[in-house]
Amino acid sequence: MLETVEQKKTKRSLAAEELNTMREELIDLANAAKAAKIPVIITIDGWSAAGKGSQIAKLIKYMDPRFYNVESIRTPNSVEKRKPWLHRYWQRLPKQGEFLILDGSWYRDTVNALMFGEIDKDEYKRRIKDINTFERQLADDGYLIIKFFLHISEKEQKKRLDKLAESEITRWRVTETDLENNRNYEKFFKRYDKTLTRTNTEFAPWHIVSANDKTTAQFTIMMTVTNAIKGACAAKEKGEKFIERPEFPTAGYQPESFRLVKTKKLADVDMDKQLTDEEYGKKLEKYQNRLFELQNICYQKKIPVIVAYEGWDAGGKGGNIKRVASALDPRGYEVKPIAAPEPSELARHYLWRFWNRLENDGHFTIFDRTWYGRVMVEPIEKITPQWRADMAYQEINEFEEQLTEWGAVICKFWINIDKDEQYRRFKERENTPSKQWKITDEDWRNREKWDEYERAVDRMVELTSTEFAPWTIVEGNDKKYARVKALKTICKMIEERLEKLR
Repeated sequence: MLETVEQKKTKRSLAAEELNTMREELIDLANAAKAAKIPVIITIDGWSAAGKGSQIAKLIKYMDPRFYNVESIRTPNSVEKRKPWLHRYWQRLPKQGEFLILDGSWYRDTVNALMFGEIDKDEYKRRIKDINTFERQLADDGYLIIKFFLHISEKEQKKRLDKLAESEITRWRVTETDLENNRNYEKFFKRYDKTLTRTNTEFAPWHIVSANDKTTAQFTIMMTVTNAIKGACAAKEKGEKFIERPEFPTAGYQPESFRLVKTKKLADVDMDKQLTDEEYGKKLEKYQNRLFELQNICYQKKIPVIVAYEGWDAGGKGGNIKRVASALDPRGYEVKPIAAPEPSELARHYLWRFWNRLENDGHFTIFDRTWYGRVMVEPIEKITPQWRADMAYQEINEFEEQLTEWGAVICKFWINIDKDEQYRRFKERENTPSKQWKITDEDWRNREKWDEYERAVDRMVELTSTEFAPWTIVEGNDKKYARVKALKTICKMIEERLEKLR
C-alpha cells in the first residue's frame, strides 16, 4: 500500500479558501454528529516526525472542545501492562456524539512492540486479529472510525528529526525510538505496509496521507474527515449503515469461528442433587482451603481469574458468591454487581463497562450478572432489537477469547433452580422482614416469562460455551450442593490452567 503513495506538494494559497470552507463545514458536521449520536474515533498514526501532533492541532482548532478528547498514546505504563492489551483503548471510547482523536493508537502499540522485541510474530498476528475484531465490533455498534497513516520519506524524516534535535526547546521530543524508526526505515516500511494491508477493512479503511508537504497533509485529512462525517450522518438519517469506500484493496476479513462444547438444555438437568449438612461442611472447607492456595499461586504467576454468575432470580447467586469470596484474600479480588446500565454506559458499546471492571492480572474479578444480559434480558424486555442482540453471541465469544489470550481463567456459572423452588423462595422472601428487600414486582413479572427466558438461556449456553470458556450449569435447588459445585469447578479450572503451564 505504501509503495503506491506519491508525495505531493500543494500551494498554500490555492488550498487556503477550500480549507477555510471545510473548517466551517466541520463545525456544523460535528454538531450534526452529536445530534445523530454518532461516536467518532480518528486515529493519526505514521512515521516519527511525520507531523501527527501539528495535524491534530489544525484539525481541532475550530471544533467545540466540549465534544472531543485528544489522547497521545505512548508505551503502556506498569498499570496498563497488567490489563489486556486493548484495555486502555476500550477505556477511552467516546460517548455517542463525541470525538476521540488519537495521536498514535493500537497500531503503534503493535508495530513498535514487534520491532523492539517486546512481542513475537505469533503475538503480532494475534494482535492484528484483535484489532480487526475491535474495529468491527465498534463499527457494528455505530462508531465511525477514521484511520490515517502519515507517510513521509526517509530523507524528509531525517531532516525533521535533525531540526528538532538542534533546538534546546524541541530536543526532548526526539527519542531513541524515533531515531531507530529512521535508522531502520526499510524494516519499518515493510512492517507498516504489512500491518496496513492486513487491517484495511470495509468497516475501517485506511487513509494514507502524503505528509512530506504539510499543506497537502492538512488538506487530505480535513477533506477525508468532513466527507466521512457527512456520509455517516446521511446514512444515519436514512436508517442505513455507513460504509466508506476504501482507497485500497481490503484484507478480506472474516470473523473467527469458535469450537463449541456440547451442552445440556435446562430441562434436561437433574435438579435432585443435594448434600447433607455433614457432607457440605467437609467439602466446603476442603475447596475453600484449596481455592485460597490457588489464589496465591495465581497471584505469583499473574494469572487473572474471572468468575461470571448468571441464574434465575432467587437462584442463590449471592450466597454462592459469598462462599467463593470468603475463601479469598480480600486484597486480591473484587465483586462486581451488575445493575441496569447508567446513561454514560448506555452511550457506549455495551462491552465497555465490562472491560472497565476487569481487575489486574493475578487478581480475581467476580461478576454478579454479566455481559450475557445482552442476549438474554435485553431482547426479551425490548431494550435491544433482536437482530442486534443476535450479533452479541459472536462479540461475547471474541471478548472471552481475548481475555483467555491475556491469560485469564474464565469460570461461567448458570445457577439453575426449577419453577417450584423459585416460587417457594419468593414467598419466603415476602414473609421474612429481613429479606423483603430482595423481592420486587419485577421479579414476579419476570417469572411470568419463565418459558421465554428458558429458551433464551438454552440458546445462550449453546452458542457461547466455547472450549476456552465453557458454561457450567449448577444444580441450585439445594444451595449447599450449588456452593460446593461452584467452588470445586473454579479450583479444577485453575488447576487445569496451571498444569498447562508446567
